[in-house]
Amino acid sequence: MEAIVLAGGLGTRLQSVISEIPKPMAPIDDQPFLFYILKWLEKNGIKKVILSVGYKWEIIYNKFGEHFNSIELVYSIEDLPLGTGGAISLAMKKLKDDKFFIINGDTLFDINLNDLLDYHLIGAYDFSIVLKPMINFDRYGSVEMDENNRIIRFNEKLPRKNGLINGGIYLANYSINKYFPSIEKFSFENDFMEKMVNQLSFGGIVKDNYFIDIGIPEDYKRAQLELPKL
Repeated sequence: MEAIVLAGGLGTRLQSVISEIPKPMAPIDDQPFLFYILKWLEKNGIKKVILSVGYKWEIIYNKFGEHFNSIELVYSIEDLPLGTGGAISLAMKKLKDDKFFIINGDTLFDINLNDLLDYHLIGAYDFSIVLKPMINFDRYGSVEMDENNRIIRFNEKLPRKNGLINGGIYLANYSINKYFPSIEKFSFENDFMEKMVNQLSFGGIVKDNYFIDIGIPEDYKRAQLELPKL
C-alpha cells in the first residue's frame, strides 16, 4: 500500500535547537528524523511514499532522492502553505490505491500497520485513527469513542489525568476527498476530522506502543537517546 507522509513542517517550536531545515529533517544520531519514519514504513511493507513537502523541500530531496531502500519516494510540493488538509488533498493526486495511510512527519508511533489495515477493513470504516493512551497531559487534545470503537468526538487541549490522544497515523478511503472543504488551504484536523466525525464512519484502534513526538525541544532531546535503539 501507499502512504502520505506530512513532511512540510517548519519546526517553529524547535528553533532553539534546530533552524533552517524542515522539521522532519531534525538530526537524530547523524540521521534525520524522517529516516526513522521511512525505516519504520519499510519494516511495515510500504512500497510507495508520497512526501508532502514545502519549506526547503530540496533538503529532503537531496538527502533521500527518489528511493529509500525498497520504497519509491514521490514528492508532492506545496508552492505556498496549504495547511495539513490542503497538503493531503494535493498529495492524494499522486495516489493509485483506493486506501492509503497518512503519517505525521514529526511523530513516530511504532505500531504494526497491518493491525490498522485489518481493523479498518473488518469495521468497513471510511477513516481510521490509531489512538495512544496517555496520562497527565495537556499538550494534546483527547479523543472519545463509543462502545463499538467508533470515534464520536475530538476534544480540545486541556489538562487531563488520562485519555486517548490522536497518534498521528491514519488509514483513509480515497472517497474522503468528497468531504473536503472547497477551499485549497484548510486544516485536516479542524476542517475535516472534527466536522465529519459524526457524518462518516471514523474508527479508532488503541495501541500502547512506543510513541515520540519531536515537536518540542524536551521530546526532541529524548528522541536522541531512544530512536537509535529501535
